[in-house]
Amino acid sequence: MRAAAAIPGEPAFMSSIENVVIIGSGPAGWSSATYAARAQLKPLVYEGAISEKNRMAGTLPLGQLALTSEVENYAGFPHGDLGGFLESALPAERRMMMAPHEGKGVTGPELMELMRQQASNFGTRIVTDDITRVDFSARPFKLYPSEGGVVEARCVIVATGASANWLGLPSEERFKNRGVSACAVCDGALPRFRNQSIVVVGGGDSAIEEATYLSKFAATVHLVHRRDEFRASKIMAQRAFENRKIKIHFNTTIVEVLGDDSHGVTGVRLAGTVGDKAEQTLDAAGVFMAIGHTPNTGFLEGQLELTPKKYIVWKQHFRTATSVDGVFAAGDVADDYYRQAISAAGTGCMAGLDAERWLAAQGAH
Repeated sequence: MRAAAAIPGEPAFMSSIENVVIIGSGPAGWSSATYAARAQLKPLVYEGAISEKNRMAGTLPLGQLALTSEVENYAGFPHGDLGGFLESALPAERRMMMAPHEGKGVTGPELMELMRQQASNFGTRIVTDDITRVDFSARPFKLYPSEGGVVEARCVIVATGASANWLGLPSEERFKNRGVSACAVCDGALPRFRNQSIVVVGGGDSAIEEATYLSKFAATVHLVHRRDEFRASKIMAQRAFENRKIKIHFNTTIVEVLGDDSHGVTGVRLAGTVGDKAEQTLDAAGVFMAIGHTPNTGFLEGQLELTPKKYIVWKQHFRTATSVDGVFAAGDVADDYYRQAISAAGTGCMAGLDAERWLAAQGAH
């Protein structure tokens, strides 16, 4: 680890203290790394470990966007053949691990690899490991990687994102990105879903928002909820009842996602949650899970102020500062409202600038 000028009050012998460590590797993490690297801070990114535990939790390196197919709503990437650009922009060893480019537009994995490479081009150092524990009680901050040891940092940006909640069905796992999604805004306008029957699972405001959005493209939206009434606000529930394209299935749950290797999702098998209601099968081109997200903040263990839903609290309006001076948060780990790649990247930019200015004020940059 590189030597750096000491912050006033820190022991002079701490020559291995990092200026800024970024935890996470989604759009927020790579955007903050790019800004920090261009500011000559030589950021260190812990992008997460490649492990079965992270695969099952949806927390592998490159974030949630790496689990999606086409990305149509990220500014600057209209449909077109990016094949040659990808070959020139990415190292051969990274490119060979990716699926061939199909010429429709940028995919989630491609976009994330490009973000990663851009941050690396400016000098970002990357460690493929998890941070399992932190100590923000005193500066320099201490971070504990899963492979052992301790990393000391003057400043930390937490960009670990939030993971979508799933039903846990093997068939659901099989068809993720092949008709099963957790983001209607991300995927709902794709050709495979247009003028088709689609299933949305959930009963809160988010589920009705997803169903309403999807009704713009789908022929029919089947809103499946395991209870006998919505948890959503009355005004949102009324929108669902009044939308002629939305068909509501109360006291119902999905027991299997149906499909095949050629077409992906082709339907669902439903069962009742009360009484002896017979199982039924619905034809559907897609299944959208809207049963909430879980922010990836478990490793913080009370070190930062969190909301009741465990999202990091931003303590200053239009800033990314947290409850600990010198620790910043970016992306879906703090944003439970927008949850889009472009908004995450925007707060990543903000966190990178906030970190640079905070370090400058401390006399460390």
